[in-house]
Amino acid sequence: MFSLKSVLAKPFAKRVSKQINKWASNPIETQNKVFEMLIQEAKHTQFGKDHDFENIKTHDDFIKRVPVRDYEALRGYIDLVVAGKKDILWKDKPIYFAKTAGTTSGSKYIPITNDSMPYHISAARNAILMYIAETGNSKFVDGKMIFLQGSPILDEKNGIQLGRLSGIVAHYVPKYLQKNRMPSWETNCIEDWDEKVNAIVNETLNENMTIISGIPSWVQMYFEKIKERTGKKVGDVFKNFNLFIFGGVNYDPYRAKFESLIGRKVDSIELYPASEGFFAFQDKQGDKGMLLQLDSGIFYEFIKADEFFDDNPKRSTIKDVVIGENYVMIISTNAGLWAYNIGDTVQFTSTEPYRIVVSGRIKHFISAFGEHVIGKEVEEALKEGLKNTNIQVSEFTVAPQINPDEGLPYHEWFIEFDGDMHHIQDLELRIDQALQNQNSYYFDLISGHVLRPLKITQVTENGFQEYMKSIGKLGGQNKLPRLSNDRKIADQLLALGLTK
Repeated sequence: MFSLKSVLAKPFAKRVSKQINKWASNPIETQNKVFEMLIQEAKHTQFGKDHDFENIKTHDDFIKRVPVRDYEALRGYIDLVVAGKKDILWKDKPIYFAKTAGTTSGSKYIPITNDSMPYHISAARNAILMYIAETGNSKFVDGKMIFLQGSPILDEKNGIQLGRLSGIVAHYVPKYLQKNRMPSWETNCIEDWDEKVNAIVNETLNENMTIISGIPSWVQMYFEKIKERTGKKVGDVFKNFNLFIFGGVNYDPYRAKFESLIGRKVDSIELYPASEGFFAFQDKQGDKGMLLQLDSGIFYEFIKADEFFDDNPKRSTIKDVVIGENYVMIISTNAGLWAYNIGDTVQFTSTEPYRIVVSGRIKHFISAFGEHVIGKEVEEALKEGLKNTNIQVSEFTVAPQINPDEGLPYHEWFIEFDGDMHHIQDLELRIDQALQNQNSYYFDLISGHVLRPLKITQVTENGFQEYMKSIGKLGGQNKLPRLSNDRKIADQLLALGLTK
């Protein structure tokens, strides 16, 4: 029996799908319009006047006047916005600040404006509608939907509300989904992640859950507590659960563990949301990559990752990108971020339409020996190493070991396995070979006996959760880096006694 809501969802999904396909099939024109709109709307702002927006007509004009900046470089302007000044980076004031943890600058305050906020909401909605349009499956809209997210409690700074992005978005759940949405407002407001997940288990255990959404590592924690509480697979507890929506990290390393916890395969939709904008979502179940949101008030530039730290790297628009190249993504937005480096690297999987995968962070890489290993490569190597085995990995991170007690340096992989792990040397060899196959620099270092093959150090059960708790980043939008060019994480895991 289908409800009116699930019946009406299908024609609505088809209409939205047509609108999306229209701009996706005219990408260059769409991005040109966004670029012109951004320059026109911001030319009377402080930033626009300082950078001569009045005389910017082309992308080349923009490159000459507006350098690439990260948060620290743009901070002088952001501090004025935070102080309550108007018309600094974008017209008027932001309506929110998304507060995120900075690495060198303490908290970062990312502006969200009246113009940018609707796209944060519509992109998430459209991802689900594109799924309905493709599969014809809409029955799940009648069930309960859980979104594991940060607290919706907002603070205020000079008249502007601030909080975590997921907490801000929680205020925009449409009325027709309010009754379906879980957890309750009270539970969502719990700050302690352990306490919060236990409360979510209590609330959802006897409900008809059809959609579950969140960062995979934290959804896994929720699933494990469900299994611990009931002794059953998640799919047996929630018989109508058939759609997992995730973002923030690559799902592939978690897939086998999730299918084991659920007890069956479920469809999934990958999202690419960030405080700075909602950049992409998976629009096709069978195609690799997420559809880049070209009509969402964001103008994109791309710099080859291996040229990024050059004195004057080339800034390309979408018309010049190629499939498979690793790019640093640079954005200019209707929230007032200009030629802004969000720190992510992406690769295009398609240019008709433009689809991307997130390949890592420009700061998250290992090149202690000149190997230039990135996040996507270690994830692919692990996936390849686990192929045709029953081994399940809960979480992992990689660090260089530059000064071992004996022998050559190596990459040290800290892996939390699900259950006891035997034949670890075989797995080391398989992962190492897969990494050599992907990265010629790493291959040369191994074959030239500059490095020895990688070594796996086992992390105790729930060890990574304990680590994240120890640095105050358990839950919410916090993610464990897949790899680092130093041993900060590695040393902390060892110091806390979280390895075997």
